[in-house]
Amino acid sequence: MFATQGAEAKEAGKKVLVVEDEPRVAEFISSALNEFGYIVTWSESGADGLQRLQSGDFDLAILDVLLPDCDGFEVLAAARRKGMKTPVMMLTAKTAVEDRVKGLDLGADDYIPKPFELSELMARVRALLRRRSAEYDWLTLADLTLEPVTRQVTRGEKRIDLTAREFSLLEYMLRNKGKPLSRAQIMENVWNDPNGDSTVVPVYINYLRTKIELPGCVRLIHTVRGVGYVLEVRDFTS
Repeated sequence: MFATQGAEAKEAGKKVLVVEDEPRVAEFISSALNEFGYIVTWSESGADGLQRLQSGDFDLAILDVLLPDCDGFEVLAAARRKGMKTPVMMLTAKTAVEDRVKGLDLGADDYIPKPFELSELMARVRALLRRRSAEYDWLTLADLTLEPVTRQVTRGEKRIDLTAREFSLLEYMLRNKGKPLSRAQIMENVWNDPNGDSTVVPVYINYLRTKIELPGCVRLIHTVRGVGYVLEVRDFTS
């Protein structure tokens, strides 16, 4: 039916849970996902879907709202209360704005109404999986490692404790390693305040330097005169 290529091929092997009580709809979705290399599990009820979700064994869940034993909103709410982080796409014939808002407020990551175009569904699946992959990527430079999900930072074998702001600053710099970053860029992306007082930036840069530039370790945070700061490995100091 389809040719596996491009973006879909890169996601082959990802596990998707489809919670849908209509066999024809479930088969339609599952066949498309299987064609692109996804590993699909089909659940016909809310109770079974919730139990599977809580296993944490899935990269994505497609959850119907109208289920025979309980609605998808209840399943989603229960899963999120128990700490389930799996991205969830709500699938439903309900198109009222309040229903979409309810799903998103309960922790849904996306919402697509029935009937839907398969191409749009697949595009949304790819987008959610890319987002999850980005969140779980470890960020590294030399012997410095930052884990976005667990929020752990290590330098070599030593764990480094950072405040929330220090962590956000280091994460931003690691995601842009090798790129000179101005104070304005840092204020906009770390403080979410492009017009804020940028004199706080060098203060926090110094905090980071104190914590991650340990004795015997190569320097990673460098000042770029007239520009700002850059995170990179150099063979000279600055």
